[in-house]
Amino acid sequence: MKHTKLDVPANPAWADELADQGYCIIPNVLPKATINNLAMDLSPSFEATPVSQGPFYGDGTKRFGGVLSRSEHAVSLIQCPQILSLVESALSPWCDYFQLNLTQGIEILPGSCAQPPHRDQDMWGGQKGLIEYLVNVMWPFTPYTKENGATIIWPESHKAQDMTLFPEDDPIYAEAGPGDAIVFLGSVQHSGGANTTKLSRRGLIVSYSLGWLKPYELQTLVYPPEIARHFSPELAALIGYRVHKPNLGHVHGACPSQLLLDKQNGLERAIDYLKPEHEMLIEMWRDDMLEVGA
Repeated sequence: MKHTKLDVPANPAWADELADQGYCIIPNVLPKATINNLAMDLSPSFEATPVSQGPFYGDGTKRFGGVLSRSEHAVSLIQCPQILSLVESALSPWCDYFQLNLTQGIEILPGSCAQPPHRDQDMWGGQKGLIEYLVNVMWPFTPYTKENGATIIWPESHKAQDMTLFPEDDPIYAEAGPGDAIVFLGSVQHSGGANTTKLSRRGLIVSYSLGWLKPYELQTLVYPPEIARHFSPELAALIGYRVHKPNLGHVHGACPSQLLLDKQNGLERAIDYLKPEHEMLIEMWRDDMLEVGA
């Protein structure tokens, strides 16, 4: 992220594997105690949430968002330095900064069928194959196994985005446990697996997208100013309280972070937030106009 200093550089091995295979499974990213505390905080939400509806989500899963408002432990996952650096390595070539796209608790219930294979980037209508739109991170709360619905991933499928792959095309089951992180590109074909066991599979997906896209979960509505002003400036920026150059996402011409101030002075003056190349083009145009006028 151009406006946020990341203290932990991306691990070259994981960054290379993510770029080459489209996914990587990183062991022991966070302490199991952190994951267990978050899982305990979210347990009432899992219990209270009705089953999903529709052929994509399936009627054998439960899903809910707004996780930052449900547990203070969610921040450790969302702002995990190793993960943010890895996301930056994948997305920074195409944006001024990346943003939080989604937090979603997911429970695959016993007897649930496998989800249809898909690529998450297809939620946006832009041209595919030239840029990466997002990075997903699955955080298991319970062990993910082939039997209980571990995420199915087709390795290197980001290199064949015009193809729909099938089980005979050698997918892998992303088996992992609490504390591990399953990271994969939005251009990778994947699906939730079938749960053939008698126990639920629970976890959290956190995804990050290019900062100029409309996010899957509208973060600034999920966390309006009265909530977001209690977040750290870095977290507030990650969920969208900042301007993406050039001048995208402002409020009355000013950065939306102004909404988080305890005292606001009414309408702010409009302020340009431009990339250096835009400023250079403007200066060149002004110089040309001066020469013409002379």
